[in-house]
Amino acid sequence: MDRSAAGQRPGDHGTGHRSAEYRIEDLAHHSGATVRTIRAYQDRGLLPRPERRGRANVYGDAHLARLRQIADLLDRGYTLASIKELLEAWDAGRGLGGVLGLAAEVGGPWTDEKADRMTRAELDAAFGGEPDEAAVADAIALGVLEPMPGREDEFLVPSPQELAVAVELHAAGVPLSAIAGHLRELRGQVEHIAARFLEFTTEHVFARYLGPHPPSEADTAEAAALVRRLRPLAQQSVDAELARAMRLFATRHLQYHLASGQTAERTEEPLPVALPATTMRAVEALVGRENAATFVAAATEREVQARTLDSLAASRGE
Repeated sequence: MDRSAAGQRPGDHGTGHRSAEYRIEDLAHHSGATVRTIRAYQDRGLLPRPERRGRANVYGDAHLARLRQIADLLDRGYTLASIKELLEAWDAGRGLGGVLGLAAEVGGPWTDEKADRMTRAELDAAFGGEPDEAAVADAIALGVLEPMPGREDEFLVPSPQELAVAVELHAAGVPLSAIAGHLRELRGQVEHIAARFLEFTTEHVFARYLGPHPPSEADTAEAAALVRRLRPLAQQSVDAELARAMRLFATRHLQYHLASGQTAERTEEPLPVALPATTMRAVEALVGRENAATFVAAATEREVQARTLDSLAASRGE
């Protein structure tokens, strides 16, 4: 966002035309903010005070532009505290364009896959022709399907590839409830991978751009370029490792089942399991360090029991 797009700074009147004037109620109407919100922004230093004329407070176009800036930054996930820092930097003469460009780069699509639309009739046909309300509700909860506003029988499909996987698994005999459960499990594991990749790149690549003050225009432009370069690396590394692991375990799995009379070797010894540091810190904060291991074991056992019950219920309903 450059300065022309962002609007004038409060106090600048530009040249060639006179700035519009608003009462606070008019400003609220044009900006979409409430009168109470506008006053709260003023109290927090996010919005300059209006010009006082007799008994009236008068706002201008610059106030309207600032309110729209704040709304845009809130939509991008910024807190009011961070927005205040950014706007102070802007008022001091440092550009917001680089920061917002970086935010747009990070918040943009991380895949070339295009969303699609599907009618309810097409959805039912893809899964054997039998309507399944519970499965549709699961898909909506997981974000695999998104209802189209004003169209009860049409859905947005953010990832057609993900839906196609579900179609193939169901055609191979996997119950829809099991597919939904597997996706929930897979999503948790993938989110852990994504979090670790971000921690890794932040530590080794982006740490130099992070500090107590907003980065310069040049720094943010450089960071945005790095995001563009590094964006495909996470998926490429996961694809390569998944292919390696699938080949390794699929081969072992086949050899095991082809071997006559071979039984699975089980051990009662505890097995070490790696958990994210953030997860363990959250557990320790909840139950104390001395109870963390017991809590994790109990939570795992409860999850196993819940999945077993879900599986039995699903098989009973078929």
